Amino acid sequence: MASPSLERREKGAGKSEFRNQKTKPENQDESELLTVPDGWKEPAFSKEDNPRGLLEESSFSTLFPKYREAYLKECWPLVQKALNEHHVNATLDLIEGSMTVRTTKKTFDPYIIIRARDLIKLLARSVSFEQAVRILQDDVACDIIKIGSLVRNKERFVKRRQRLIGPKGSTLKALELLTNCYIMVQGNTVSAIGPFSGLKEVRKVVLDTMKNIHPIYNIKSLMIKRELAKDSELRSQSWERFLPQFKHKNVNKRKEPKKKTVKKEYTPFPPPQPESQIDKELASGEYFLKANQKKRQKMEAIKAKQAEAISKKQEERNKAFIPPKEKPIVKPKEAATETKIDVASIKEKVKKAKNKKLGALTAEEIALKMEADEKKKKKKK
Repeated sequence: MASPSLERREKGAGKSEFRNQKTKPENQDESELLTVPDGWKEPAFSKEDNPRGLLEESSFSTLFPKYREAYLKECWPLVQKALNEHHVNATLDLIEGSMTVRTTKKTFDPYIIIRARDLIKLLARSVSFEQAVRILQDDVACDIIKIGSLVRNKERFVKRRQRLIGPKGSTLKALELLTNCYIMVQGNTVSAIGPFSGLKEVRKVVLDTMKNIHPIYNIKSLMIKRELAKDSELRSQSWERFLPQFKHKNVNKRKEPKKKTVKKEYTPFPPPQPESQIDKELASGEYFLKANQKKRQKMEAIKAKQAEAISKKQEERNKAFIPPKEKPIVKPKEAATETKIDVASIKEKVKKAKNKKLGALTAEEIALKMEADEKKKKKKK
């Protein structure tokens, strides 16, 4: 006889096997399980999901710079109105220069305080209220990227930050269109608001730009990814073969010195001792000369140098009076004498020219012409 405990185990095992068999889909692709259907949205968190509310009060506060005070004063009633819809209190302390958000007894959403904290952080980082209030939506998130400590040199940091913005903000606008995120570059931080997938791409582009990788490379790859995402067949495949591979080339050429020192061949023997002034005088014979003779010799050497200098100066002055070299005269080529002249044709041209009457008609000729015309008219009648 089997014990009752063993029978229960067997029954339990049989049930679990049956459950596993049921849950396994027969003909279903892994790609279908991984992909999210188009237009799918997570249902909104309502009061019915948490009717009893929160057990304890939670609060967050953040400081804001002095230049932001005037704008926050204007838009603070709108901030309070937006947070009151979610039963969150907001206070602005102008003396301390801080903003505080706090939950109430009516607050039912436990995550709304985190969103309210992000809202006041974005307002402190110079994001406009119209954009910052979007963080209270469920499908919108934010990311504040700190870039101040990524580059040591201040001039280099400013150049790379400007590269991220682009000429007239064109690079930033292209990035916003590709990632569906709002991006704000202010001081040592970059604030981004949008979907989670877009925020991931924005962070990558910002960090790469600070590492001296131009944002245009990442923008190009994002454009290719956007086109590939439209194709349903390529969704489950790797896109590495389509994406461009950019190699970081930083060739530092060593500056060559102006005066190059050529190394001499190594010799174990020391160099010969240089000759002293007395040795040189002994070799030339000056050592045995008298003081007067030495003085005369020095004067002769000085005069010879002076004569050389005078002759050089004189040559330079005479250069202005030397005429320049003239170009050789090119003789004109003799006309070809072989050309034949047609005398008969010239005579005919002269005869024709004589027969032609040039200028206006004389008075007699005009009268004769008029008479001839009248006769013709009478004959016609």
